[in-house]
Amino acid sequence: MKIPATFERNETVRIEAFSDGVFAIAITLLVLGIKVPRTNELGAGGSLGLMLLKQWPHYLAFVTSFITIFAKWVNHHRIFSFIQRTDHPFLYWNGLLLLFITFMPFPTTLLAEYLLHPEAKAAGAVFAGTYAAIAFAFKGLWHHASKNGRLLAENVDEREIQQIIRQFRYGPPLYLAAFALSFVSVVLSVSLCLCLAVFSGIQGWPTLRSAASFLKRRQ
Repeated sequence: MKIPATFERNETVRIEAFSDGVFAIAITLLVLGIKVPRTNELGAGGSLGLMLLKQWPHYLAFVTSFITIFAKWVNHHRIFSFIQRTDHPFLYWNGLLLLFITFMPFPTTLLAEYLLHPEAKAAGAVFAGTYAAIAFAFKGLWHHASKNGRLLAENVDEREIQQIIRQFRYGPPLYLAAFALSFVSVVLSVSLCLCLAVFSGIQGWPTLRSAASFLKRRQ
């Protein structure tokens, strides 16, 4: 018995809506890693402004993770504009991706706390390693959906598909490079992660052609 296309589309909409909620919660929890300085920590003649400036590692980690999660959400939304059907392996791939996304607040706070500590390399490795895990999960999700057009809509633009494939092809090894770099320089590793997040977000911006095809599929 053939499943109606409308039912299949409703299923993917449910998955995307659930995923959006997870992304929203994860990106909101990041701010909890930035602590408000206590009055008893200022001491006599202490400066609140100086205390806030000393928390710059927390701001760096927060901004890097915020941009990363936001960029992953943009790309997640983008690939779902091409996906029309779903199956059980796809659900598990999506669940694995969300697992790592929800984990992000922990390595973010860990990095902020230890960035200036002798154990900074270990914290940087956990941070970059989580990013690499997200990249591999994303690649697995898209590979399963796009292989032989398994879960894609019939009227997708092949040029857009190939562009996404290229993007996910280079993402995992570059994040692995950031992971390896964390054992040499945590600052360079975090900088690479931030650059990759910005690049990923820019690549996720829809072109006029893809936006038009997206609206057509939604009608």
